[in-house]
Amino acid sequence: MSRQGGVDPMRPRASLRTAVVWEVLRDALDRRAKAADTAVLDVLDTGGGTGNFAVPVARLGHRVTVVDPSPDALFALERRAAEAGVTERVRGVQGDAQGLLDVITPGEYDMVLCHGVLEYVDDAAESIRHVAGALRPAGSLSLLAAGRGGAVLARALAGHFAEAQHALGDPDGRWGSGDSLPRRFTADELTRLVADAGLRAASVHGVRIFADLVPGVLVDTEPGALDALLRLELAAAEEPGFHAVATQLHVLAERG
Repeated sequence: MSRQGGVDPMRPRASLRTAVVWEVLRDALDRRAKAADTAVLDVLDTGGGTGNFAVPVARLGHRVTVVDPSPDALFALERRAAEAGVTERVRGVQGDAQGLLDVITPGEYDMVLCHGVLEYVDDAAESIRHVAGALRPAGSLSLLAAGRGGAVLARALAGHFAEAQHALGDPDGRWGSGDSLPRRFTADELTRLVADAGLRAASVHGVRIFADLVPGVLVDTEPGALDALLRLELAAAEEPGFHAVATQLHVLAERG
């Protein structure tokens, strides 16, 4: 993943975890820019934190507004943008998904990123409606959330069978009181949420289908293993059969 604005090639583990999302996101940005006949898009990253996605998107030449409730995260975002030389294209705003339309102008963005947010909000449906309200006509939403089936599989493979069964039957996909995530989703739940918000799900991808299950020592020491695993992740991501066991699920949704 060596293209400008992509995943840092010096962080192979990061590239493995985010490769699928970046492939979909870059393609969507390119298509939107061509359709709008502009090289610069307005992108909103809600819950964008320190800029893991926002800064690389800005390096592609787009203007990015990051909305996050944490002042510390926004300070780190500012520093990260400065180090990447994209300060003029990255703006941080304190806020959250529930009150999103109070801190940004509705209908102003070509693309909204909502990554790792729905797991924590009080009302997922309301948050998606707010996110959809930020989009311009023909705008796109990049939605990334934790997958329920991936947690079941991970707990079972770790030998925690009772926890795996609990996650399987729990309405929020939690494996127990010690679970750090308040909520997980299935692909059907995510596509239904975007549809209810007036958006059309253009694609669904499984993320980290194998990456979290393969022993790290194998990836780090076996020649060519990282590249091969990366290719496998990309190939399996679009297969619906693997969505049920993915650690995360990515939905690209469009308005109009």
